[in-house]
Amino acid sequence: MKRVAFGIAAGLLGLALPACGDTPAQPAWTLGAGAETADEANWRAVDPANLIVFETTKGRILIEAFPDVAPKHYAQFTKIIKSGDLDGTTFHRVIDDFMAQGGDVWAKKGADPGWPGIPGEFTFRRDVAATPLDVVIGPEDTGKNGYLKGFPMLTQPNFFAEMSADGLVSTSIPHCRGVLSTARTDDPNSGDTQFFLMREHSPHLDKQYTSWGRVIAGQDVVKALKKGAPGSGTVDDPDLLTSAKIAADLPEASRPKAWVLRTDTEAFAAELATKGEVDVCELPAIPAIVK
Repeated sequence: MKRVAFGIAAGLLGLALPACGDTPAQPAWTLGAGAETADEANWRAVDPANLIVFETTKGRILIEAFPDVAPKHYAQFTKIIKSGDLDGTTFHRVIDDFMAQGGDVWAKKGADPGWPGIPGEFTFRRDVAATPLDVVIGPEDTGKNGYLKGFPMLTQPNFFAEMSADGLVSTSIPHCRGVLSTARTDDPNSGDTQFFLMREHSPHLDKQYTSWGRVIAGQDVVKALKKGAPGSGTVDDPDLLTSAKIAADLPEASRPKAWVLRTDTEAFAAELATKGEVDVCELPAIPAIVK
């Protein structure tokens, strides 16, 4: 584990960081023509089984799922995507500086889609020795956020492990811009098919809703989705999620390939300036290469 007292320098590894999920045109660090792999020393290949491909009426959104943080949600949403039930659903509730909600299969079918409620997985229990954060922002033992495999993390400090009955700490993906989370009713175990994509950082949702992925390309599409009425966010003539697929299920020739900047390297840690402890969502998102 690398301890860092904040801040991503403007030129991480000499690169200009894009906003969450956005890849700038012709970035200097993109793959060369015909290249099939990225520099493994600094880039991590995204497992196609964890890469979700949303095709919408506004464009493509690529999402990397993190199964370990919410395994029940990952399992059910993977099944829903494979079933085709999300295809043709709408982004029916979109609030400009908040989130874009979709996946209402009930509304599409006009009947109960038959998907069960998923037990809430608002946090997961983490062994600080076996699964340390790649980078902790602030002192190693008392820092409350950092990165794991490129994902932002909100966590109890390490020293809590010494006081907990199971020797673990509660950790979750905070609702930073670009994060994928799960809609629900007042019942914490009522999430089923509906999801939402964060348009902006919303910390009041942390540990109240199950987040389990992040946009690695297409945050500009998330921001372009048609906004709803002030207050309710309900959208007239909403944008569609025309197709939802797992990249591993697509023919290899047409399957998007993605790499995420590694957050477990000395180079990454060295580029973080010492500007005091801050919320990880205040930092630029970890960039990705998509081919």
